[in-house]
Amino acid sequence: MKINNKKDKVDKKILLKKNKVVRDWVNQHINDHYVHLANRDGYRSRAAYKLLEIDKDSNLFVNVKCVVDLGSAPGSWSQIAAQKVGKTGCVLAVDLLKMDPIEGVTFTQGDFSEDAVLQQILAILKNQTIDLIISDMAPNLSGIKVVDQSRSSYLIELVLEFAREHLKLGGKCLIKLFIGGEFERVVKMARELFAKVEICKPDASRSKSSETYLLCVDKLN
Repeated sequence: MKINNKKDKVDKKILLKKNKVVRDWVNQHINDHYVHLANRDGYRSRAAYKLLEIDKDSNLFVNVKCVVDLGSAPGSWSQIAAQKVGKTGCVLAVDLLKMDPIEGVTFTQGDFSEDAVLQQILAILKNQTIDLIISDMAPNLSGIKVVDQSRSSYLIELVLEFAREHLKLGGKCLIKLFIGGEFERVVKMARELFAKVEICKPDASRSKSSETYLLCVDKLN
């Protein structure tokens, strides 16, 4: 009976801690400046301002007509891409999750690393060359640091492999990554594929978050 009481106390402490984390996140979200801006400007998430800031600093969308957004849901980056390339451009969004339609964006649901989905992507592109790949993907977090870092680096490797095979020579790529044990290895992979690789953290990215972005310019091969 004493053992059960101890277990109940431990379970209660864990539950209280989880509830506090949720409450803190909700409070932060409600009071977030960029959340308010997204609601005002009609963007689907605050992540839109990360892409806008990076574009402002780096001219990311200059001479870009065809964009592929990998891991696109809920769609704020696709919204920005569609605005930037205009009606004559092409934006293809891909995600495992369903995404509500966006004007000027073609959406494919599925895993872009699977051959069947890849063939759908290539069929939609109809031999158009991809000028820019963007990816704000993040893995489902387990709470185990080593596992989460491994999952994150795996997603980045998939994006880089997609870029290796399908991005045009001289093309650009923007990928989210998290600072951790796999950081240097992933950056090295990017530098083997692109002439210029920069690490940037926009102001719209929460300061407490370990997320950064790989800005890769001028694909080499």
